[in-house]
Amino acid sequence: MQLKKTDRRSGLSSKEFLDQYFNKGVPVILEDFVSKDSPAFSKWNYDYFKEIAGDHVIELYGKEDTSNDRAKSAPVTKMKFSEYLDLIEREPTDLRIFLFNLIKLKPELNNDIIYNDLTGGKVLKWLPFLFFGGEGSSTRNHFDIDMSHVFITQYKGIKRIWLFPLDQSDLMYKLPYNFHSIANLKNPDYAKYPALKYLNGYEAEIHPGETLLMPSGYWHYIQYVTEGYSISVRALPSKRMDKWRGFRNLVITRHFDNTMRKIFKDRWYQYKIAIATSRANRAIKKIK
Repeated sequence: MQLKKTDRRSGLSSKEFLDQYFNKGVPVILEDFVSKDSPAFSKWNYDYFKEIAGDHVIELYGKEDTSNDRAKSAPVTKMKFSEYLDLIEREPTDLRIFLFNLIKLKPELNNDIIYNDLTGGKVLKWLPFLFFGGEGSSTRNHFDIDMSHVFITQYKGIKRIWLFPLDQSDLMYKLPYNFHSIANLKNPDYAKYPALKYLNGYEAEIHPGETLLMPSGYWHYIQYVTEGYSISVRALPSKRMDKWRGFRNLVITRHFDNTMRKIFKDRWYQYKIAIATSRANRAIKKIK
């Protein structure tokens, strides 16, 4: 597996950003996508969040290999938001908050973020999601079901993200009818998953105030170097084929997979593993 450093840029014009990165589907770290004058950087902290939403009960997700047989990981527990913030501040934990729309609960928080939108208005600023995680936690390797472009901004802590283009899905041991990989990238077992050796991707490490563009369809494996949180906003896929893929994934594919899993149970999962392994082996032969 080979990883190259993601470009890190600031002061780009909208045309430069669109021509060099967005329209080409190339990841980039933007140092000024969110203005440093945004009140969020001085106003937001865990005590503030506990004050405005501490009693809200949230679902928590666990280790990256949890629910590998499902298109969407299932939550492993629940707790009050305040209790979770105390936990990640106190000690490392695998527990994460996934797609938490705190800003929907407290819409006034959106006023604390000033965007420098280089897309010309394509970013859906009204649909932000927060992601919280403890030190050492990670997501499973996946690409987003709706095929949107994602801008993920770090507000506290450090995240390390590995990115791979969609055309490397077979090398990733992607499960058919799902959107994630069954192979562990952090501690790869090359004997069991030899195709991982041929992966070529990007590594991005984002710090508070920095934003990573994850282009449509890119695989991403997110690791919490420290505890912290980020906010993601999306832009709809640019290409007609990606729009169709996103629609098909949301409306057809995941429901078909859920139905087959309910009918055939573990046999369906084992069948998908066999297909993923076969595709990876064929991909290796093409490279050689």
